[in-house]
Amino acid sequence: MSALARMARIDRALAREGWAERPVGVLDLDAFDANLEDLAHRAQGTPIRVASKSLRVRALLDRVLAHPAFQGVLAYTVPEAIWLAERGVDDIVVAYPTAERGALRLLLTDPEALDAITLMVDETAQLDLILAATADMRPRRGGRRLRIAIELDVSYAPVRGLRFGALRSPVRTPEQAVALAREVVRRPELELVGLMAYEGHIAGVADSARTPYAAAVRVMKALSRREIAQRRADVVAAVRTVADLEFVNGGGTGSIESTGAEPAVSEIAAGSGLIGPALFDGYRGFRPQPALHLGFSVVRRPAPGVATLLGGGWIASGVTGADRQPTIAHPAGLTFAAQEGAGEVQTPVLGAAADTLRVGDTVWLRHAKAGEPAEHLLGYVLVADVGAGTGAGSGSGSGSGSRQSDDAGQIEIVEFTPTYRGEGTAFL
Repeated sequence: MSALARMARIDRALAREGWAERPVGVLDLDAFDANLEDLAHRAQGTPIRVASKSLRVRALLDRVLAHPAFQGVLAYTVPEAIWLAERGVDDIVVAYPTAERGALRLLLTDPEALDAITLMVDETAQLDLILAATADMRPRRGGRRLRIAIELDVSYAPVRGLRFGALRSPVRTPEQAVALAREVVRRPELELVGLMAYEGHIAGVADSARTPYAAAVRVMKALSRREIAQRRADVVAAVRTVADLEFVNGGGTGSIESTGAEPAVSEIAAGSGLIGPALFDGYRGFRPQPALHLGFSVVRRPAPGVATLLGGGWIASGVTGADRQPTIAHPAGLTFAAQEGAGEVQTPVLGAAADTLRVGDTVWLRHAKAGEPAEHLLGYVLVADVGAGTGAGSGSGSGSGSRQSDDAGQIEIVEFTPTYRGEGTAFL
C-alpha cells in the first residue's frame, strides 16, 4: 500500500471515531514498528541507544527499549535525563555538555539517577563547572562518582579551511582525547566511563538525488568513513590506556551499517529513523516509512484552487530553506504558496486538489525532523492495522479507551499518548 493510500485510511479512521481536535499528530504504529525492525536489522547485532530528542514521547521510548536490539537512552539535557531516571530508565547518556548547575545539584540528591546517568564533556572547563556547582554536596554522593563520557569530533577536514560536519567537540586527536581523559580521572569525584562520536555529516545528510551535489556528498561520505574508522580506533585505544571504557558510542540513523562495522564501536545512536521524517526521503541507502503525520484543518476557501489551513508553520531547526518546511502528505497535488509558505497561523495550499477540500477537512503534513513536532502537541494519536500483530497499545501512555476499528480501511485508533509537553515538561 502506498503511503498516500494509507494516510487516506488513517484520515477516515479518525473521522469515523469523531477525533475532531486539530492540529493533531497521528503516529502510525505499523510504520514505527517496521522502522524499528529495519534499524535493528541494519545494526547487525550492535546495540542501539535510542536518541530521545527524536521521539520526546515516553510511551514510544518504552516501546523501543522493549526491543532486544535497543539498550539505553541518549538524552539531550540533564533535567530530561533525571526525569527519565525517575521513571525507570536506568541507562542514560546525556549527549551534550551541560551548564545547568541546578540540575547537576539535583542529580546528586538521587542515588539511582547518579548510577544511571552519564554526563558529556569535551573540555576541562566543563569538568570545573560540574565540580564547582556541586562542591558543597560531596557528602551526599555516598561514595558515588559522577559518570563522565568524552565526545570526539569526527567531522571530515581533508584540507585546511574545508570541513564537513557539525561544530561540536574540539577533541579530534588521540593526544587531545588522552589529555582530557587524564583530567577526568585525576578528579576523584569523577569516573570516565565512555566515549561518543557522532558522524552527522554521514548520518544526517541526504545523498540520493541525481545531481552533482549529491554525487559529491556520496564521495565525501566514502572518504570520511575510512578516515573516521581509523581515527576513532586510534582514539579509543589511546583512551583505554587511561580508563577502562564501558561504552564507545557512534553513528546515527544514516550511518548504522558503517558505524556498527567498526570494532572500536560498542553501540550506535539512532532515533529519527523510527519516525521517518521528510528530510530522510533523500537518503540513498535506506528509506524509513513515514510514521508521524500532522493534521491541520481547512478554515478558508479564499479563491479557486486555494484552501487555507489554520496553523501549519512548524519549521524545522537548522539552516533556513525549503527543506525545513513541512511536506504536504495528503491529499496529493497540493503545494505551498510561494509568498507565504507554511505560515504560523494560516497556511494557504494551492492546486487542483484544493477545490475538493471543504471547510473542516484535514490536510496532512509531515515535519522535516523527527522529534520537534512533540514540542507543539500535548500528545499523539496512535493508530494501527486491525490484527496486524504490532503489539499496539503496549506503550505506557495514557489511553483514550477501547480500540476502535475503521471497517473500510482496517485502521484502528489504539490510544492517545502524551508527549513530554503533555506530561507538563519542557527541556529545550
